[in-house]
Formats: sequence, structure tokens, C-alpha cells
Amino acid sequence: MNKLKRLFKEKKNNILSIYFTAGYPVLDSALKILPALEKAGVDFVEAGMPFSDPMADGPVIQQSSEKALKNGMNLDIYFSQLEYLKDKINIPVVAMGYVNQMMRYGEERFLQRCKDAGISALILPDLPLKIYLNDYKILFEKYGLTNIFLITPQTSEERIREIDNASDTFIYMVSSSSTTGTKEKISAEQKSYFERIKNLNLRNPTVIGFGISNHETFSNACNYAAGAIIGSAFVKTVSEDSSEESIINFVRKIKEGE
Repeated sequence: MNKLKRLFKEKKNNILSIYFTAGYPVLDSALKILPALEKAGVDFVEAGMPFSDPMADGPVIQQSSEKALKNGMNLDIYFSQLEYLKDKINIPVVAMGYVNQMMRYGEERFLQRCKDAGISALILPDLPLKIYLNDYKILFEKYGLTNIFLITPQTSEERIREIDNASDTFIYMVSSSSTTGTKEKISAEQKSYFERIKNLNLRNPTVIGFGISNHETFSNACNYAAGAIIGSAFVKTVSEDSSEESIINFVRKIKEGE
């Protein structure tokens, strides 16, 4: 059982995940950010693979991706950094990127590097369920990887059930029909959506992402799901101060409030 599956088996609520962009704010930032996040008590991390056309990301993460690429980040460096950290950290790592990156790198080569780097799962927002099941599922399993699918307020119940059947770790519940970005509060409309998904009694736990940025939104999300993922708010924080103290303080405020 990989680290991510073990986490969801052992912990059922208040799971906190943090997204960061590899190579940002400087090329070797991951080497300090990941150990600091583990020390701060984060449950798992999303390591973003910088991409020139990140369609699911809002302006903050887009800008961080652009800067990371300018810093010289590429998939070889990305995998090498995570492989270096593999035996130095214990929290699960999820790689977040896009199908084109995997295809250009070579699918088997890409998945082998994921395995070597200790990555537990992939989030590829533009990988359709049908293509995954037909073309990639067996390949992912060969390398001990799981794929995380996204659902949105517009996803039909039939589709959600199909995703639930194809999943074996968690389902990424996008909080609204928009790109990533910070929001101060969760709206009544979002709460209705969260309640609807909760009442489906899915086999897999859900984790809420997009718009989670502070203690209030994190706590609210945890009322409806196993946990939440914070991205833009963290990326913004490390752009100003990526020290261990700053990262630990950020996580503390998310968990405990001011």
C-alpha cells in the first residue's frame, strides 16, 4: 500500500494538503519547502509540475509556473529533486500536471520516474476518465501509481459514480466552476453542492480544493469532506517568504486560526 492510500485508511477527517509549484520561487525551493511542510504537520503535498499552459490554474499559480520555467525547472530536475527527498520525508507526494507533459516525456519513462521519486499518485485534470481506463489504468498500476479524478458542481451523479468506481484513494472535489484562487468564505451555493456530494455516500473519500485559503474555509470544507487542499494562498505566501518559520506559521493559522 502506498503512502497516500495508507493515509486515507488511517485518517478520516481534517486532512490538510498543500500545493506548491516546483521550482518556485527559486529552482531548488522544493528541497526546503517539502521538509518544512512535513514539520508543520501537513498530511500530504501536491507538487506542481510547471507547465506553459496550466488550464486549471488561476493567475497566482500560473505566474508561479511561468517563473519556475524561467528558473530552469523541467521534468528531469523535478523528478531528481523529489527522488533526493524521498528518503528524507515521510508524507505522501502527489504530482500535479497535465497529460501533454507525460506524453512528451514518454508515458513509461514518466511513470518510472514517478515511482523512483516516491510519488504516490497523479492529478492530471485534462486526462479523461475513458482514456485513462482504456489506455493508462494498467500502466499506472504497473508502477504502483493511482490517478486522482476531479469533479465539479456541474458533474452529473452518473459521472460521479463512474469516477468513484474507477478511483481507489480519494476524489478531488473542485469547490466551484472556476480556476484555482483564494476566497475568504464558502458560499451557500458551494455548501449546497458539498452537501449533495456528501449525501451520495461514495466509496471513496473526497477532498475539496480551489478557493480554500484560511482556517474558516478549511474548517468548513472539512465538515463535508475528508479534508481540503490549499494552493494559491500558500504559493502567495512563499513568494513573499519561503522560510521554514513562515511555512510553519502559515500551516498553524490554517489549522488553528489566528
